[in-house]
Amino acid sequence: MNSWTIIKLLSWTESYFKSHSIDSPRLTGELLLAHTLDIKRLDLYLQHDRPLGKKELSNFKILIKKRVEHQPLAYIVGEKGFYDSDFYVTKDVLIPRPDTETIVEQALTILNQNNRPCNILELGTGSGAIIISIAKEITDSYYFASDFSFSALKIAQKNAHKIVKNKILFFVSNWFAALHKKSCFDLIISNPPYIPSKDIAQLAPEIRKFEPMLALDGGRDGLDSFRIILKNADNYLAPGGVILFEMGFDQKEGLINIVNKYSYYKSIKFIKDLAGHNRVAVIKKI
Repeated sequence: MNSWTIIKLLSWTESYFKSHSIDSPRLTGELLLAHTLDIKRLDLYLQHDRPLGKKELSNFKILIKKRVEHQPLAYIVGEKGFYDSDFYVTKDVLIPRPDTETIVEQALTILNQNNRPCNILELGTGSGAIIISIAKEITDSYYFASDFSFSALKIAQKNAHKIVKNKILFFVSNWFAALHKKSCFDLIISNPPYIPSKDIAQLAPEIRKFEPMLALDGGRDGLDSFRIILKNADNYLAPGGVILFEMGFDQKEGLINIVNKYSYYKSIKFIKDLAGHNRVAVIKKI
Protein backbone atom coordinates (compact mmCIF):
# COMPACT_ATOMS: atom_id res chain seq x y z
CA MET A 1 0.00 0.00 0.00
CA ASN A 2 2.87 2.37 0.72
CA SER A 3 3.63 2.42 -3.02
CA TRP A 4 0.61 4.69 -3.40
CA THR A 5 2.21 8.12 -3.37
CA ILE A 6 0.17 11.30 -3.66
CA ILE A 7 1.04 11.86 -7.31
CA LYS A 8 0.31 8.26 -8.32
CA LEU A 9 -3.01 8.36 -6.51
CA LEU A 10 -3.98 11.62 -8.19
CA SER A 11 -3.22 10.19 -11.64
CA TRP A 12 -5.22 7.04 -10.93
CA THR A 13 -8.15 9.02 -9.49
CA GLU A 14 -8.25 11.35 -12.49
CA SER A 15 -8.52 8.37 -14.86
CA TYR A 16 -11.12 6.68 -12.68
CA PHE A 17 -13.31 9.79 -12.52
CA LYS A 18 -12.99 10.27 -16.29
CA SER A 19 -14.22 6.73 -16.85
CA HIS A 20 -17.27 7.54 -14.70
CA SER A 21 -17.95 10.87 -16.45
CA ILE A 22 -17.29 12.96 -13.33
CA ASP A 23 -16.84 16.67 -14.06
CA SER A 24 -13.38 18.20 -13.53
CA PRO A 25 -11.79 14.84 -12.67
CA ARG A 26 -8.33 16.16 -11.78
CA LEU A 27 -9.57 19.02 -9.65
CA THR A 28 -12.10 16.78 -7.92
CA GLY A 29 -9.39 14.28 -7.08
CA GLU A 30 -7.15 17.01 -5.73
CA LEU A 31 -9.88 18.47 -3.53
CA LEU A 32 -10.90 15.10 -2.14
CA LEU A 33 -7.33 14.03 -1.42
CA ALA A 34 -6.43 17.37 0.17
CA HIS A 35 -9.54 17.02 2.34
CA THR A 36 -8.60 13.46 3.30
CA LEU A 37 -5.07 14.44 4.29
CA ASP A 38 -6.14 17.80 5.80
CA ILE A 39 -3.64 19.75 3.72
CA LYS A 40 -3.90 22.45 1.06
CA ARG A 41 -4.08 21.58 -2.65
CA LEU A 42 -0.65 23.11 -3.21
CA ASP A 43 0.81 20.78 -0.60
CA LEU A 44 -0.25 17.79 -2.69
CA TYR A 45 2.45 18.77 -5.18
CA LEU A 46 4.98 19.91 -2.61
CA GLN A 47 4.62 16.44 -1.04
CA HIS A 48 4.00 14.57 -4.31
CA ASP A 49 6.17 11.60 -3.40
CA ARG A 50 4.66 11.15 0.05
CA PRO A 51 3.27 7.62 0.52
CA LEU A 52 -0.18 7.25 2.01
CA GLY A 53 -0.95 5.06 4.99
CA LYS A 54 -3.58 2.33 5.02
CA LYS A 55 -6.10 4.45 6.94
CA GLU A 56 -5.60 7.43 4.62
CA LEU A 57 -6.16 5.26 1.56
CA SER A 58 -9.28 3.75 3.10
CA ASN A 59 -10.72 7.19 3.90
CA PHE A 60 -9.94 8.46 0.41
CA LYS A 61 -11.62 5.42 -1.15
CA ILE A 62 -14.83 6.23 0.76
CA LEU A 63 -14.86 9.76 -0.68
CA ILE A 64 -14.19 8.51 -4.21
CA LYS A 65 -17.15 6.15 -3.94
CA LYS A 66 -19.42 8.96 -2.78
CA ARG A 67 -18.45 11.16 -5.73
CA VAL A 68 -18.94 8.35 -8.25
CA GLU A 69 -22.44 7.95 -6.77
CA HIS A 70 -22.92 11.60 -7.78
CA GLN A 71 -22.89 13.05 -4.30
CA PRO A 72 -21.92 16.72 -4.78
CA LEU A 73 -18.32 17.54 -3.97
CA ALA A 74 -19.40 20.37 -1.65
CA TYR A 75 -21.44 17.98 0.52
CA ILE A 76 -18.60 15.46 0.65
CA VAL A 77 -15.99 17.97 1.87
CA GLY A 78 -18.56 20.00 3.83
CA GLU A 79 -17.89 23.44 2.37
CA LYS A 80 -18.21 25.60 -0.72
CA GLY A 81 -16.43 28.79 -1.73
CA PHE A 82 -18.69 31.74 -2.52
CA TYR A 83 -17.90 35.46 -2.88
CA ASP A 84 -14.49 35.39 -1.16
CA SER A 85 -15.61 33.20 1.77
CA ASP A 86 -15.87 29.48 2.44
CA PHE A 87 -19.29 28.35 3.66
CA TYR A 88 -20.23 25.22 5.57
CA VAL A 89 -22.80 23.21 3.63
CA THR A 90 -24.78 20.06 4.36
CA LYS A 91 -27.65 18.31 2.59
CA ASP A 92 -29.98 20.66 4.52
CA VAL A 93 -28.98 23.62 2.33
CA LEU A 94 -28.66 24.41 -1.35
CA ILE A 95 -25.05 24.58 -2.53
CA PRO A 96 -24.13 28.22 -3.35
CA ARG A 97 -23.58 28.80 -7.09
CA PRO A 98 -21.36 31.33 -8.87
CA ASP A 99 -24.45 32.74 -10.64
CA THR A 100 -25.84 33.75 -7.25
CA GLU A 101 -22.95 36.17 -6.75
CA THR A 102 -24.86 38.41 -9.20
CA ILE A 103 -27.52 39.13 -6.56
CA VAL A 104 -24.83 39.92 -3.96
CA GLU A 105 -23.18 42.41 -6.32
CA GLN A 106 -26.50 44.08 -7.09
CA ALA A 107 -27.35 44.37 -3.38
CA LEU A 108 -23.97 45.95 -2.68
CA THR A 109 -24.51 48.45 -5.51
CA ILE A 110 -27.88 49.50 -4.04
CA LEU A 111 -26.61 49.75 -0.47
CA ASN A 112 -23.54 51.73 -1.43
CA GLN A 113 -25.77 54.24 -3.22
CA ASN A 114 -27.94 54.72 -0.13
CA ASN A 115 -25.09 56.06 2.02
CA ARG A 116 -26.93 55.24 5.24
CA PRO A 117 -27.60 52.20 7.43
CA CYS A 118 -30.41 50.06 5.99
CA ASN A 119 -32.68 47.28 7.20
CA ILE A 120 -32.09 44.21 5.06
CA LEU A 121 -34.11 40.99 5.03
CA GLU A 122 -33.34 37.74 3.25
CA LEU A 123 -36.15 35.23 2.77
CA GLY A 124 -35.10 31.59 2.46
CA THR A 125 -31.49 32.12 3.50
CA GLY A 126 -30.31 28.49 3.31
CA SER A 127 -26.58 28.46 4.08
CA GLY A 128 -26.66 32.23 4.59
CA ALA A 129 -24.21 32.75 1.72
CA ILE A 130 -26.03 35.76 0.24
CA ILE A 131 -26.74 37.84 3.32
CA ILE A 132 -23.45 36.96 5.02
CA SER A 133 -21.50 38.03 1.92
CA ILE A 134 -23.37 41.34 1.93
CA ALA A 135 -22.93 41.87 5.68
CA LYS A 136 -19.21 41.22 5.35
CA GLU A 137 -18.92 44.14 2.91
CA ILE A 138 -21.46 46.60 4.36
CA THR A 139 -20.91 46.60 8.10
CA ASP A 140 -23.17 49.44 9.27
CA SER A 141 -26.58 48.06 8.25
CA TYR A 142 -29.04 45.78 10.06
CA TYR A 143 -29.46 42.23 8.83
CA PHE A 144 -32.29 39.73 9.25
CA ALA A 145 -32.69 36.33 7.58
CA SER A 146 -35.34 33.64 7.68
CA ASP A 147 -35.81 30.09 6.50
CA PHE A 148 -38.59 27.55 6.80
CA SER A 149 -36.00 24.90 7.71
CA PHE A 150 -34.56 25.01 11.23
CA SER A 151 -31.74 22.70 10.09
CA ALA A 152 -30.79 25.19 7.37
CA LEU A 153 -30.80 28.06 9.87
CA LYS A 154 -28.33 26.20 12.09
CA ILE A 155 -25.92 26.03 9.15
CA ALA A 156 -26.47 29.73 8.37
CA GLN A 157 -25.80 30.67 12.00
CA LYS A 158 -22.61 28.61 11.99
CA ASN A 159 -21.45 30.41 8.85
CA ALA A 160 -22.35 33.81 10.27
CA HIS A 161 -20.41 33.11 13.45
CA LYS A 162 -17.33 32.20 11.42
CA ILE A 163 -17.47 35.00 8.84
CA VAL A 164 -19.26 38.03 10.35
CA LYS A 165 -19.36 37.23 14.08
CA ASN A 166 -23.13 36.75 14.37
CA LYS A 167 -24.23 40.23 13.24
CA ILE A 168 -27.33 38.75 11.55
CA LEU A 169 -30.62 37.91 13.28
CA PHE A 170 -31.88 34.55 12.01
CA PHE A 171 -35.43 33.28 12.55
CA VAL A 172 -37.69 30.46 11.41
CA SER A 173 -40.47 31.62 9.10
CA ASN A 174 -42.50 30.61 6.08
CA TRP A 175 -41.69 33.72 4.04
CA PHE A 176 -43.20 36.69 5.97
CA ALA A 177 -45.33 34.65 8.40
CA ALA A 178 -43.27 35.38 11.52
CA LEU A 179 -43.06 39.15 10.93
CA HIS A 180 -45.35 41.99 12.02
CA LYS A 181 -46.85 43.85 9.09
CA LYS A 182 -45.34 47.13 10.30
CA SER A 183 -41.84 45.84 9.75
CA CYS A 184 -40.08 48.13 7.28
CA PHE A 185 -37.14 46.89 5.26
CA ASP A 186 -35.19 48.92 2.75
CA LEU A 187 -34.09 45.81 0.89
CA ILE A 188 -35.67 42.36 0.67
CA ILE A 189 -33.61 39.64 -0.99
CA SER A 190 -34.57 36.11 -1.97
CA ASN A 191 -33.24 33.23 -4.02
CA PRO A 192 -36.46 31.22 -3.82
CA PRO A 193 -37.19 27.84 -5.39
CA TYR A 194 -37.85 28.62 -9.06
CA ILE A 195 -37.48 25.38 -11.01
CA PRO A 196 -40.79 24.20 -12.55
CA SER A 197 -41.91 20.91 -10.98
CA LYS A 198 -41.90 19.12 -14.36
CA ASP A 199 -38.22 20.02 -14.90
CA ILE A 200 -36.93 18.50 -11.65
CA ALA A 201 -36.55 15.03 -13.17
CA GLN A 202 -34.23 16.42 -15.87
CA LEU A 203 -31.78 17.97 -13.40
CA ALA A 204 -28.33 16.48 -12.93
CA PRO A 205 -28.33 13.61 -10.38
CA GLU A 206 -26.08 15.69 -8.10
CA ILE A 207 -28.98 18.14 -7.77
CA ARG A 208 -32.18 16.10 -7.90
CA LYS A 209 -30.90 13.25 -5.71
CA PHE A 210 -29.10 15.22 -3.03
CA GLU A 211 -30.04 18.91 -2.79
CA PRO A 212 -33.12 19.88 -0.74
CA MET A 213 -36.26 19.76 -2.88
CA LEU A 214 -37.78 22.49 -0.70
CA ALA A 215 -35.17 24.88 -2.14
CA LEU A 216 -35.63 23.78 -5.76
CA ASP A 217 -39.28 23.13 -6.65
CA GLY A 218 -41.03 26.34 -7.64
CA GLY A 219 -44.38 24.78 -8.54
CA ARG A 220 -46.05 24.23 -11.90
CA ASP A 221 -44.35 27.13 -13.70
CA GLY A 222 -41.59 27.81 -11.19
CA LEU A 223 -43.16 31.13 -10.11
CA ASP A 224 -45.14 30.12 -6.99
CA SER A 225 -42.72 31.65 -4.48
CA PHE A 226 -42.46 34.91 -6.44
CA ARG A 227 -46.27 35.22 -6.38
CA ILE A 228 -46.44 34.76 -2.60
CA ILE A 229 -43.61 37.17 -1.84
CA LEU A 230 -44.77 39.90 -4.24
CA LYS A 231 -48.36 39.67 -3.00
CA ASN A 232 -47.28 40.29 0.60
CA ALA A 233 -44.09 42.35 0.37
CA ASP A 234 -45.91 45.70 0.39
CA ASN A 235 -46.57 45.20 4.11
CA TYR A 236 -42.88 44.87 4.90
CA LEU A 237 -41.06 47.00 2.31
CA ALA A 238 -40.37 50.67 3.07
CA PRO A 239 -41.47 53.30 0.51
CA GLY A 240 -38.85 53.37 -2.24
CA GLY A 241 -37.54 50.03 -1.04
CA VAL A 242 -36.26 47.31 -3.35
CA ILE A 243 -36.84 43.58 -3.76
CA LEU A 244 -34.07 41.49 -5.32
CA PHE A 245 -34.87 38.04 -6.67
CA GLU A 246 -32.63 35.43 -8.19
CA MET A 247 -34.63 33.95 -11.08
CA GLY A 248 -34.52 31.44 -13.90
CA PHE A 249 -33.07 32.70 -17.17
CA ASP A 250 -36.44 32.31 -18.94
CA GLN A 251 -38.74 33.79 -16.27
CA LYS A 252 -38.59 37.48 -17.22
CA GLU A 253 -42.06 37.70 -18.76
CA GLY A 254 -43.62 35.69 -15.95
CA LEU A 255 -42.20 38.04 -13.32
CA ILE A 256 -43.28 41.14 -15.25
CA ASN A 257 -46.82 39.78 -15.38
CA ILE A 258 -46.89 39.20 -11.61
CA VAL A 259 -45.45 42.63 -10.76
CA ASN A 260 -47.95 44.38 -13.05
CA LYS A 261 -50.82 43.03 -10.93
CA TYR A 262 -49.83 45.31 -8.05
CA SER A 263 -50.03 49.10 -8.12
CA TYR A 264 -47.48 49.60 -5.36
CA TYR A 265 -44.49 48.50 -7.45
CA LYS A 266 -42.88 51.31 -9.40
CA SER A 267 -40.58 49.39 -11.72
CA ILE A 268 -38.87 46.12 -12.55
CA LYS A 269 -35.55 45.61 -14.31
CA PHE A 270 -33.29 42.65 -14.90
CA ILE A 271 -29.57 42.06 -14.33
CA LYS A 272 -27.66 39.51 -16.37
CA ASP A 273 -25.13 37.05 -14.98
CA LEU A 274 -21.67 36.48 -16.45
CA ALA A 275 -23.12 34.05 -18.99
CA GLY A 276 -25.45 36.77 -20.30
CA HIS A 277 -28.65 35.27 -18.86
CA ASN A 278 -31.29 37.25 -16.94
CA ARG A 279 -30.47 36.25 -13.36
CA VAL A 280 -31.66 38.97 -10.97
CA ALA A 281 -34.94 40.90 -10.92
CA VAL A 282 -34.81 44.36 -9.32
CA ILE A 283 -38.29 45.49 -8.21
CA LYS A 284 -38.77 48.95 -6.69
CA LYS A 285 -41.67 50.07 -4.54
CA ILE A 286 -43.32 53.45 -5.10
